[in-house]
Amino acid sequence: MTYTSSTVLVPDVSAVPRHIAIIMDGNGRWATQRRLPRVAGHSRGVDAVRATVEACARRGVEYLTLFAFSSENWRRPEDEVSFLMRLFVTALEREIGKLHANGIKLRVVGDLSAFDRRIQDLIRRAETKTARNTRLTLTIAANYGGRWDIMQATRKLVDEAALTGRPVEVSEEAFSEHLAMAYAPEPDLFIRTGGEQRVSNFLLWQLAYTEFYFTDTFWPDFDADALNHAIGSYTERERRFGRTSAQLETQSPQSQNADSLSC
Repeated sequence: MTYTSSTVLVPDVSAVPRHIAIIMDGNGRWATQRRLPRVAGHSRGVDAVRATVEACARRGVEYLTLFAFSSENWRRPEDEVSFLMRLFVTALEREIGKLHANGIKLRVVGDLSAFDRRIQDLIRRAETKTARNTRLTLTIAANYGGRWDIMQATRKLVDEAALTGRPVEVSEEAFSEHLAMAYAPEPDLFIRTGGEQRVSNFLLWQLAYTEFYFTDTFWPDFDADALNHAIGSYTERERRFGRTSAQLETQSPQSQNADSLSC
């Protein structure tokens, strides 16, 4: 009897995760502890983004995905949301040249229709400018939610079937092709800063077999050393993808990449 793995392709396991996804939590609490306005934490968080991108590029990480603004974050106080939008604009204007000079490709995923025209235009220009870069793909998830992603992928499947007149193809592979991050492998390592231990509607489909790492460090204090510690924890883990430890010891790299198991 053959069971199809819930991970379509079992990835090679290396010392450096190919794809790291991060929820950058704790900006407001970092500021509150210092008797500063919450927005000061968001400003300082931009420095942590820069340091993390640089560290990932140096370590050979191929994909870095940062949860910058969730679809639920619109519920925050209006002045904080307004500040975050201005900060997004400033970061796009100031950082794109540096990203491009360092061979980093930028992608922004989420329901971008909620942002004003200026932000949408800046995103399009930034993605176009960096489109051919290959050193690292930096994805910013903005107005993103995992449930939104699953629903929009489902709508695309249905619309595609309606256009072609063919029945909807219900398979993991067909569905995954319509997800917002279809261009990237599933994350190897998920990091959440700030002490919380939940995924908060982030990459719900893609995190099925991802290794989780939680830290009490607030995002503004997250630096290259903190990233190295997270990667060190990742390298100590055994990624079995449904197999046994004994199988991992005896299987060749080729057989470990099989997309199904038999029993």
